[in-house]
Amino acid sequence: MNTADVLADAFGRVHEAVHEAVEGVPVKDLHARVDPGANTIAWLVWHLTRIQDDHVADAAGREQVWLSQGWADRFGLPFDETDTGYGHNAEEVAQVRVDPAGLLLGYFDAVHTQTVEFVGGLTGTALNRVVDDAWSPPVTLGVRLVSVIADDLQHAGQAAFVRGVLERR
Repeated sequence: MNTADVLADAFGRVHEAVHEAVEGVPVKDLHARVDPGANTIAWLVWHLTRIQDDHVADAAGREQVWLSQGWADRFGLPFDETDTGYGHNAEEVAQVRVDPAGLLLGYFDAVHTQTVEFVGGLTGTALNRVVDDAWSPPVTLGVRLVSVIADDLQHAGQAAFVRGVLERR
């Protein structure tokens, strides 16, 4: 197994976790909160997808799927089209409304496809390339991709937890 295979496998696990958290969830539950300040399934999955889209597109030198494939228009959210949800407060979380759930998964799947295509082409020392020198130490492609995978899995797990709580109510 090479680097590209490991990364594709990791992003594949994110794909499975996101689909398990969202498929079959009633729309009302996508927007439900376990308490007034909690994140919703819709926000968690939208946010993890926006971060993956933003970070991978930047590293790959591509346009974000959110913009290039018209997802920003389809979602019609009341945010700047470059917003990823980072730092959103409870009120902003509530504004991420998705109907039907297929819209959320469609965007996620489009980002997943672009991500796997990109990581599948990585070879040699590609992961050593600095992609963000605003940090100390500078962030390499390898560190950025592992960070995205970790963040995605945390948020997918949170979405699965919220789903479980809602199903048990």
